[in-house]
Amino acid sequence: MSSTELPSVSPANVLPRVAPVRVADGEQLRSMGLPGISLTVRSRPPAREGLPPALYVHGLGGSSQNWSALMALLDGTVDGEAVDLPGFGDSPPPDDGDYSVTGHARAVIRYLDASQRGPVHLFGNSLGGAVSTRVAALRPDLVRTLTLVSPALPELRVQRSAVPTVLLSVPGVAPLFTRLTREWTAEQRVRGVMALCYGDPGRVTPEGFRHAVEEMERRLQLPYFWDAMARSARGIVNAYTLGGQHGLWRQAERVLAPTLLIYGGRDQLVGFRMAHRAARAFRDSRLLTLPDAGHVAMMEYSDTVATAFRELLAETGELDDRAAKDAEALGARVRDDGRSATARAGSGAAGTESDDGTSGVGTGG
Repeated sequence: MSSTELPSVSPANVLPRVAPVRVADGEQLRSMGLPGISLTVRSRPPAREGLPPALYVHGLGGSSQNWSALMALLDGTVDGEAVDLPGFGDSPPPDDGDYSVTGHARAVIRYLDASQRGPVHLFGNSLGGAVSTRVAALRPDLVRTLTLVSPALPELRVQRSAVPTVLLSVPGVAPLFTRLTREWTAEQRVRGVMALCYGDPGRVTPEGFRHAVEEMERRLQLPYFWDAMARSARGIVNAYTLGGQHGLWRQAERVLAPTLLIYGGRDQLVGFRMAHRAARAFRDSRLLTLPDAGHVAMMEYSDTVATAFRELLAETGELDDRAAKDAEALGARVRDDGRSATARAGSGAAGTESDDGTSGVGTGG
């Protein structure tokens, strides 16, 4: 079954009712109908008018909730929105069942064109990093800067811990896995996800863990949950095999926007060794390496990621005076702790900072 076949799930308008998606204090949710898709968008009112727009794109199995901590830290720097990709979070499946990287990129482009928010500061994690890379390469007019956290770019030697995600893309594996894990509780599933995605799962607060379990319980009631997971995983694998102008590494070389790359030393899904290759591929790149971070640094070390992004804006002249003062104050605090550093591509700086309590569930890829 290809990723472009029609989905074998109920239409969105007859899907069963499930618990509402969690909305953190200060956040808003809205739905936007577009040709072939309906997207749910999470946002925070900006601290003041006139801030530049930003868009956050989550990874496989994740949702816009994965960006809540970073969005809150940057609400005085950018006017941020986070999208639920089709079939994830609170967005229903796409009408055509296309969960390929190109299909997800098309959804992001459609949203940016329809909302007329571009050019934006574009953020992507994992699958969202691959999607954002494709968007930046195909539509440079929509992207001011690009920030990629553990982007899912092709690797010749996939890490052993990432093999289950690859296997999920094989037709028939998702239904088999569903049957084999029927007795697993939502709490067991969340612990497994966090062990895979976090450098130190102990950083998650009890409240953050409870919210993640509630979200997992909600998702497991969705009849298209495993279909969306399997087809999106297949979309990543297919994107890894593409060559020529459609290859993700070739498209990375075409990105014109200033790019911040963030890699975790304990990432079990995207090889840490890929950091320097990525820094060479993106023509205007900066590299931040976090030795203790896993696959979702924006959730584990959101203060550090926020500081690095503000430094990117300051370097490229995109940071206004008021935001620059806020950035300087935060940067001084982080440097005093001696746990943060950014670097030009290739120098491999390291840093850690933050005591975030995270919410939302994200898997790999």
